[in-house]
Amino acid sequence: MKKVLLMSLIGITMVASGQKFDKVSTPALMKQYELAKIELDKLMTDPKAQAKADGWFWKTKIYAAFYSDANLKAKYPNCQVVADEAFQKYKSIDPSLKILKDNNGQDALFNLYAPSFNNGIATFNAKNWDSAYYYFSFAVKYSDLIFLNKFSTNLNQAFDTTSILYAGFSAQNSKNPENAVKCYDRLITNKIGGSSYLDVYKYSLVNAINNKNDADFKKYLGFSKDMYPNEDWEEFELSYFTKNYTLAEKGSIYAKDDVAGTISAKRYFQFGDIFANIPKEEKETLDSAKQAEYLQKSADAFKKSNLKNPTDGIAAFNAGVIYYNIFSIQDDKASQIRRALQELNSNRVIEKDLKKKAASDAKFKAQSDALKNQRSEFEKPMLANADSSIIWLDKAFNILKDKKERSGVDKNCLIKSIDYLSNIYIYKRDKYRGKDLKAFDENDAKFKFYDSLHDKYKN
Repeated sequence: MKKVLLMSLIGITMVASGQKFDKVSTPALMKQYELAKIELDKLMTDPKAQAKADGWFWKTKIYAAFYSDANLKAKYPNCQVVADEAFQKYKSIDPSLKILKDNNGQDALFNLYAPSFNNGIATFNAKNWDSAYYYFSFAVKYSDLIFLNKFSTNLNQAFDTTSILYAGFSAQNSKNPENAVKCYDRLITNKIGGSSYLDVYKYSLVNAINNKNDADFKKYLGFSKDMYPNEDWEEFELSYFTKNYTLAEKGSIYAKDDVAGTISAKRYFQFGDIFANIPKEEKETLDSAKQAEYLQKSADAFKKSNLKNPTDGIAAFNAGVIYYNIFSIQDDKASQIRRALQELNSNRVIEKDLKKKAASDAKFKAQSDALKNQRSEFEKPMLANADSSIIWLDKAFNILKDKKERSGVDKNCLIKSIDYLSNIYIYKRDKYRGKDLKAFDENDAKFKFYDSLHDKYKN
């Protein structure tokens, strides 16, 4: 009964293929592929045969069989390419694959898929990344056809995730992010997850950040949060924000989100860093008033970062340092004005002519008053910034000194907070020298306290 059934199938195949191709189909079905090739070559010399799908189907089947057989592949080294080209021509004439299905031709697709997958593994292990990408991509092309037409026994699988994944890995390793992300995009948008795929999502996000691709970044971030809700994706959002917005845009976003109350401690910290460390080329376009404005924004952001996360001593330290820097800038400018006043006084020429004296004195007074007013403009906020620096550096000191395990950054900030506090209290102490004994003693005591701590926390 089985023999009759087999013969019936062969008969059907011959009819389906057409009488012209029975000399090809018969040996091919009997796996006499080289004999089938000889007969096919004869038929394909006829332009009419080349216009039909049958010939290209049988050429695909024959050369795919060569590709899957080590001995025949060695004899026909270009068989993979020939089979692929033949299949593309066949498919263009018979897009429904009717002839392939009628002749149980799905084995041709498996014969193109399986060796390519194996070659992909071999070249990947040998770190031949370009070859591995080629073979895995080829395997994907034919596995897609297998799954699309439900030729696989695994009917629940939509595509070959392993081939796609390793095609992406191969492209990534060969420094070809565009091809890598093309592969990863398919996995991501089909919500393929698990620990093995986490880096696929991260890599695609980084690539979108580097290319300033807003649409891709938002798309991959959405899938990433959905598939891995417990991962910290904020770092990627912060990185994208840093690289893809101008300083003015960052300032506007900060103001808007700050009012809305949607900024996390980590993001406040990043805003503080952005406003404090403006790139040189961008900083040169800002006048001194604008630079001072961004320093104030930076201090504000670091303060709010610490308020959101009171255990973050580095945020408190940075706020204190920003206020210290603002104080130092104002002190330098006030000192320049003081020197200008001294120079004005030392270079003053007393006018002896009484008629000219009143005008000369008025001119001197106007110049002197102008400098004193300028000095006052800097000195008024200067002490306030010094006091703000004390508040936040002292907070940083107390957080960091009580920390059980301090990192290298923690240790450095702890020592520097002591240094800055010592400097500010010296400044304040000397301001009150000979003017306010009580204030002098209070600030002197504070200076001595912090100055005594250097050796304690140095190691």
